[in-house]
Amino acid sequence: SVSRWALPRENLRNIPLRPLRSDFDLASASLTMSATDGSTVPSVTFKTRTRIGPPEDENPFDWKDVTSEDLFKGKRVVLFSLPGAFTPTCSSFQLPGYEAAYEQMKALGIDDVYCLSVNDAFVMRQWGLKQGMAEDMTFGANGFTKVKLLPDGACLFTRGMGMSTLWEKERGFGERSWRYSCVINDMKVEKMFIEGGKVIQEHGPDPYEVSDEKTMLSYLQSVKK
Repeated sequence: SVSRWALPRENLRNIPLRPLRSDFDLASASLTMSATDGSTVPSVTFKTRTRIGPPEDENPFDWKDVTSEDLFKGKRVVLFSLPGAFTPTCSSFQLPGYEAAYEQMKALGIDDVYCLSVNDAFVMRQWGLKQGMAEDMTFGANGFTKVKLLPDGACLFTRGMGMSTLWEKERGFGERSWRYSCVINDMKVEKMFIEGGKVIQEHGPDPYEVSDEKTMLSYLQSVKK
């Protein structure tokens, strides 16, 4: 017998078919949607951990939703993004470089500096501690005293920036962020530096030439009023 909920066969021709995830051309999507100078950054919610107790507590943190608007609206900030916490280039060069240049960037008209990765808040905090970064111990604090580590665990901001990439075959990473840096001025991209000039899927090399702190400092100095 046929269910009374079944559609007539002729109507099935009108139902649009959606491709499976494996058929989605992520490379083409990234190339056509990558943020550029003048783009508005995506409005997303970051799932972060905020301090609610003294350091001696076993778990002095609770969840706190932080939006793009909280971080970027009415502010001029530097954001750099990388493939993963604890990975070699990110840990040996990029994060330490920006941490060391933090005060210089502040003096050049930057309100704050953010390091973003497609990792959760727990991983990002442990990475910062491993790096020897000074943690902000005040109640309500949301990370470290200089560079702030921003968890994009669900890849929402990264996808919105058009910077999502797969390193599944190459490194077993799955979906991560391509390496880039940018200046965000009141929710808009003022300047964008993308490694290799574009997002590349399943890329063997991990270029690190234009998203470093020296390139960023040079740009900030060149536009300083």
